[in-house]
Parts: sequence; structure tokens; C-alpha cells
Amino acid sequence: MFTERIWKRVEPIWSSYLEHPFVKGLGDGSLDEEKFKHWLKQDYVYLIEYAKLMAIGSSKARDLKTMGMFSELLHGTLFMEMDLHRKFALEFGISEETLEATDAAAVNTAYTSYMLNHAQRGGPEHVVAALLACAWSYNYIGKSLAEQSVEGNRYAQWIEMYSGDEFTELTNSAIELMDQLTAGKPERELAELEEIIVKTSYYEYMFWEMCETLEEWPVAKG
Repeated sequence: MFTERIWKRVEPIWSSYLEHPFVKGLGDGSLDEEKFKHWLKQDYVYLIEYAKLMAIGSSKARDLKTMGMFSELLHGTLFMEMDLHRKFALEFGISEETLEATDAAAVNTAYTSYMLNHAQRGGPEHVVAALLACAWSYNYIGKSLAEQSVEGNRYAQWIEMYSGDEFTELTNSAIELMDQLTAGKPERELAELEEIIVKTSYYEYMFWEMCETLEEWPVAKG
């Protein structure tokens, strides 16, 4: 299976997420509120672009089953994952309008542009490669943090969401779709897809760092 090969490449990268101060703060509830709010707003506009990947994938699907799997991923992003963001926003006094009006930071812009570029230029397998690291690594983080549950953690709902059965099922659908679309592909194409997943894994780390440092753009925007 292609994703078994991928796991060997990305596991060391994803393990570093668990040592990142932002992720550790989520796990024990010590994360500064302003940092979480920064993540909340940046991730919301990220997910708007992320959802476009599934729409592109559905349009490029070569059969109804694949089209349906992309549609399920799209629905889960728009009406499960983003709904959690909206609920958290209310708790932190952030309106839905403010979420949508957030200006994507430099790392956020680079990351989503990278994903959308590969999705638009390639086939449905490139779309899954572009979106896989985000879903799979969040499920990985959620399950890891759930094992060290801390009573009274204000971010417990975040952990429950990303470690829960519904998000795990969506993640497994993306993994299954990746394996289906890569079956029988030549090594040259597999290597290209692997590189996309590895690069997006690095971008995931950069996103955590961006939220930890409250980064926007390196110079003031005019």
C-alpha cells in the first residue's frame, strides 16, 4: 500500500509536532488564549481553501465512487470541522464574519497556494496527496493527545474532535482513496506524490510555528 510507504517518511516529521510548544499546550491546556485564537482564525480561512481541494477532486474524479468520496470529505470539512471552529469562535468572542474576513498569514498563503497548485495541475491522485497530510496528521495528533487526557483542559473539545470516530472515519477515507488512486502507478509518479505529502507535512509544522509566534507577514502590509 502506498500509504504504508508514506507513513515511514512522514512519521518522524509528525512526531516533531507533538514536541512543538503549541501542540503541547493544546494537550495540557496551558496554551495561551491569544495563540489559540490566532490558530482559530488562520485555520478557518485555511479550511476555506482546503475545501476547494475536495471540490477540485470531485470534478477530476474518473468514476462516481471517487466523486462520492471527495464529496464526503468536502462535507466533513464544511459541516463538521469548520463547525467546531465556529463554536470555538463564539466561546472566544469572535464572530463568524471576523473569521471569514481574516487575512491569511504568509505561511498560510504559501501552504494553500502549494496545495491548490498541485491539485489544479494534476489528477485526482494529486488532489488527495495535497490534502492528506493535514487530515491524517491532525487525527494523529488528536489521538496522541487523547492518550494524555488532562482534567479541566479547555481545549478538550479540540482533542475530542480530531481523535473522535467521525474525524477518524474521514481520515481513513482519505487514506483509502490515496491507496486506490495509486494502485499500479509507476515509481516516477509515486515519487512525485510522495514529495507532495512530505512537503505539506513540513508546511503543517510551519503552520504550528506560525500560530505559536503569532506570525502574520514578515513586514508590515500596505
